[in-house]
Amino acid sequence: MNKIMDLPVLYSLRNCPFAMRARIAIYKSQQPVLLRDLVLSDKPSEMLVASPKGTVPVIVTEKGIVIEESFEVMLWALTQGDPDDLLFTDTPELLDKMLILIYQFDSEFKRCLENYKCAKRYSESNIDECRQACEKYIHQLEQLLDGQDYLMANRESLADIALLPFIRQFARVERQWYLQSPYPNVRAWLNRYLQSKMFSKVMTKYPLWLDGKQDVMFGG
Repeated sequence: MNKIMDLPVLYSLRNCPFAMRARIAIYKSQQPVLLRDLVLSDKPSEMLVASPKGTVPVIVTEKGIVIEESFEVMLWALTQGDPDDLLFTDTPELLDKMLILIYQFDSEFKRCLENYKCAKRYSESNIDECRQACEKYIHQLEQLLDGQDYLMANRESLADIALLPFIRQFARVERQWYLQSPYPNVRAWLNRYLQSKMFSKVMTKYPLWLDGKQDVMFGG
């Protein structure tokens, strides 16, 4: 029991793409954590004490260190364990390339994606323009996937799991358009993830933590 109580605590929201990629990295790292699923309209006081900004994901390590940015949570997880070598430790030049790609999508693509989602939600007249702004980045991924199964090489990397939740969101905005779009490599890459055991585990629906304050063991 003491060992369980000493595990890091992860505050998460099931469908939040930022929390999703943190859970994926934790799952891949095989690092066990205590998962506390929540809704943002009812934030636990325990989380707000640790991270007053009130967004997910938040990790509180067994040493009391608080990590509250999704990419930092991913790096933390993979420094605990990286059995699939997602950080490409033997090829640091590829690590540099994936960090540049992730930063580009985090700083640029996400803004375009939010505009695209809003245009669809509110039936705005500029939806084609918003989609085309996203397509610049989707086309980049299509080219990276030409001749290989993953973004950096023929095996999975940190870049794949960091971008996955946001490409999933893009694919869901205009589903019929996406299915007929000129991005077969991106579709194959995304489908491989969505149909995987890993994704099923990461997206398991657990009881909300505040309903009974029962921690769920995740990862490991």
